[in-house]
Amino acid sequence: MNLHQFRFVQEAVRRNLNLTETAKALHTSQPGISKAILELEEELGVDIFARHGKRIRRVTEPGQLVLKSVEIIMREIANLKRIGEEFSKQDAGTLSIATTHSQARYFLPEPVAQLRRRFPKVQVELHQGMPADVARMLLDDVAEIGIATESLTDVEGLVSLPCYQWQHVVVVPARHPLAQVERPTIEQLAAEPLVTYHPTFSGRSHIDAAFQRARLKPNVALEAIDADVIKTYVRLGMGVGIVAELAVRDDPPGGDLVWRPAGHLFGPNTTRVAFKRGAYLRLFVYAFSELLSDRLTRPLIDRVMGGGSDKPDDKHYDL
Repeated sequence: MNLHQFRFVQEAVRRNLNLTETAKALHTSQPGISKAILELEEELGVDIFARHGKRIRRVTEPGQLVLKSVEIIMREIANLKRIGEEFSKQDAGTLSIATTHSQARYFLPEPVAQLRRRFPKVQVELHQGMPADVARMLLDDVAEIGIATESLTDVEGLVSLPCYQWQHVVVVPARHPLAQVERPTIEQLAAEPLVTYHPTFSGRSHIDAAFQRARLKPNVALEAIDADVIKTYVRLGMGVGIVAELAVRDDPPGGDLVWRPAGHLFGPNTTRVAFKRGAYLRLFVYAFSELLSDRLTRPLIDRVMGGGSDKPDDKHYDL
């Protein structure tokens, strides 16, 4: 029994049981992977995979239990590597962050810059993707810390904590009639073509829920994952934009776009920070967390990583 076998089994499941793709991902041969998995099954005395001929079709019931053990073993191997890195290089290493475009563009620049000033030998890797991708990158050990508004709660294998709260704003050209309205109503927005986020991004679910409560149907002309793209199409007159307030925070006054708060319509949104449960976190990961929010202290993170509930902390944060 060896780590190569565990890695092959784990990657085969990640690649939807396609051993050709598994071999490509691990830079080895497909026959070698097949042989290693068969040898592991023979040693364990159970079939991890059900086969039809030479093709793997599904994970067996005992295979599901084997996979859980393999996940634990591989996670602890990753922890051992991080422990070695931290104690051999206390102030150096790579911090891998999984996040969405909006967080990377508007929220993270200052914390990342502060981290680099404090730990100049730390290299930062930003992995951007859909909110669901952020969760997957944490589970797959691609990233150590994940930051997103959607998809980080109730994911098995992850722990998450609230980081900060924000609201949506309505963005229109300066000559648009809504530019003269301090508090737009849901009825006024329903009468306009809208340019806003894709349903999986940046609190879009709160926007849709507000229209449903009012029994109105939004006329969404364009969906995007990038607030800058949304503002570009608003400038072109395609519709009224709805974006995160972070996306307009640094816009100069007197510009070609005017924004109005929309928290009274769509409510607050909470961006969360997540970690893989049981992962070993290096010193600069804790430091970066505290740069994201002074409430994300090491004792709090250690408590939830150790299995404590993070539910009371939503109230403790008073977000």
